[in-house]
Amino acid sequence: MIVSALPSVDRLRFVNSGTEATMSAIRLARGVTGRSKILKFEGAYHGHADSLLVKAGSGGATFGIPSSAGVPPEIARETLTLPYNDTEALKTLFSAEGDKIACAIIEPVSGNMGVVLPDEEFLRELRRLSEKYGALLIADEIMTGFRQTYGGAQILFSMEPDITTLGKIIGGGLPVGAYGASDKIMSHISPEGPVYQAGTLSGNSVSMAAGLATIQKLKTPALYSQLEEQGRKLSQGLREIIGRLSLPATVNRMGSMMTLFFTPDPVVDWTSASRSDTALFRVFFHECLKQGIYLPPSQFEAFFLSTRHDDEVIRLSIEKMSRALITCRNWIDQGRPEYNPEEKHS
Repeated sequence: MIVSALPSVDRLRFVNSGTEATMSAIRLARGVTGRSKILKFEGAYHGHADSLLVKAGSGGATFGIPSSAGVPPEIARETLTLPYNDTEALKTLFSAEGDKIACAIIEPVSGNMGVVLPDEEFLRELRRLSEKYGALLIADEIMTGFRQTYGGAQILFSMEPDITTLGKIIGGGLPVGAYGASDKIMSHISPEGPVYQAGTLSGNSVSMAAGLATIQKLKTPALYSQLEEQGRKLSQGLREIIGRLSLPATVNRMGSMMTLFFTPDPVVDWTSASRSDTALFRVFFHECLKQGIYLPPSQFEAFFLSTRHDDEVIRLSIEKMSRALITCRNWIDQGRPEYNPEEKHS
């Protein structure tokens, strides 16, 4: 079912998590190309494998440690990083290092510095340069696979990756991941080829059954139209409140993924995302929490909508988030006093 949904994939291997999927995909790319360097983008989080904990987003960004202790410098040196959406920097790097790069890994829609939409010319140039210099392009669709449309964001952007990674969404939230590519690339994996990867629990029957049931449900086109409409309503409602309160905030959204950034400027990469007011986000998060709105506890994460978020849930969410944003406005107007989540704020 997954192979039939993704034109770029002929063969698939199941693993136990998104981290295993990206780690295995990078090993495969290195094995196919005989090269060691990889390219990732600032603020992107692709799991906790050593090679990928360099300028990582998500939880690492939240705690001020975009890289991790315990990663040998020799391994970190093999990871090249660039700003997301910077086409000129991409051209410069490939011109200097292209023949050493085994792969470039990218989220078609970034979700780990908050939701940041791609510049489509940037995606096209990444595909062109990877092909020109013999590097493999990995689409990390652990967040976007089957979330934006049936298949992946690569379909929406006419992107043709060499390798695709998928995560728990293909198991209905159960522990599962997968990576897939053409027959030619996948033939490099043991026992057919020299690249080793295995896992005792990979493809376990419970996750496979849940995945089959989930993907069957996702084949309904109306489902994605519903998610798009609910995402539009929520993001529009938040933007109206932000404008009315003159708050320094902006909303990025792609389908059922969105982030409310506490910065007045457009967010297009990690540099612009990192200018967000995390102290203000903290006030917003806790004020929402008090009202039963459970957001991810990081400015640099995405909100995800599901089909259970119907019109009434969206209406209530906007109403409760409005109260939280009013508290944010008052907190700013009061000179940003020390905020105690346990206290009642008006």
